[in-house]
Amino acid sequence: MSRTALGEFEHHVMLALVRLGGRSRGAPIVLELESATRREISPAAVFVALRRLEQRGYARSSKREARPGEGGRGSREFQITSAGKAKLAESRRTFERLWGAGDPVAEPS
Repeated sequence: MSRTALGEFEHHVMLALVRLGGRSRGAPIVLELESATRREISPAAVFVALRRLEQRGYARSSKREARPGEGGRGSREFQITSAGKAKLAESRRTFERLWGAGDPVAEPS
């Protein structure tokens, strides 16, 4: 059976992609994650997560050729799919059900 639940890091990567307008290259995703999590994020870990998300149909990528004067070999741009948006919405509903109306981890007063 293939795994369909989002891991925590995959969830973060998808949310960063959504926050960036639903389409982005890897470096801005890394920067968004670092800003949101206040941790250093490995670009390689982001690309591994993006590839897993692609394999499961939650993201897709396309190659963007390098522009004249940029040099290099171009870049890959990632986009969240409708299945990815649906999975994020399902994941959010699950978290909201688990958290319930109150804060189950709040310290007693």
